[in-house]
Amino acid sequence: MGNPGRQGSFGSVIYFIVIFCLGLYFIFASVQGDYGLFRRVQVSAELRDLSARRDALAEKISILSNKTLRLSDDYLDLDLLDEQVREILGYIRPDEVVIR
Repeated sequence: MGNPGRQGSFGSVIYFIVIFCLGLYFIFASVQGDYGLFRRVQVSAELRDLSARRDALAEKISILSNKTLRLSDDYLDLDLLDEQVREILGYIRPDEVVIR
């Protein structure tokens, strides 16, 4: 009929191969998967990048808020107004000489 010891060893080999393949799959998923180590490093790098961009934008917003306040009706900075008129509209005073 067959050797009963041989069938048991064949089943254990198949069991070992299945367990080994599952182990390889989980190791691969833990390193390369959506929540793996490589993805975690990538997310950390993106977080540092976006934090730097956020800080730069916050600084830009504070500068623009300051300029908006200085040009508002409640508080008018004449030097800033003069600078903006010269830069945007290209105005000069009659007693100035323009060198290009």
